[in-house]
Amino acid sequence: MPSCPHLEQLRDVKPRTKGCEDCVKTGDLWNQLRVCLTCGYVGCCDDSRNQHATKHFHQTQHPLIRSLEPGEHWVWCYPDKLYFEKVPGLGRRTPWSLLTGWLRR
Repeated sequence: MPSCPHLEQLRDVKPRTKGCEDCVKTGDLWNQLRVCLTCGYVGCCDDSRNQHATKHFHQTQHPLIRSLEPGEHWVWCYPDKLYFEKVPGLGRRTPWSLLTGWLRR
């Protein structure tokens, strides 16, 4: 696995909303959701019109996001432009199946 110093910054985060925070405010739609692994912000993906997850990174410099789509377990590091299919230890920090279950409520 490629080295990424930002993986040490992973936190136990709970998604703050069930949809893209900014799209919900404006009444827009999104394709897929991403969660910031620093603060729990939920934003839409780069395939969505507004690309709020990436905008959140540029505003905050929070380096890591994770997909909130069922069955997806990858992490993206913005500063290092690194994709991780699985991150060792992430499962013991937060059970992602519970998070996606929470989002479906």
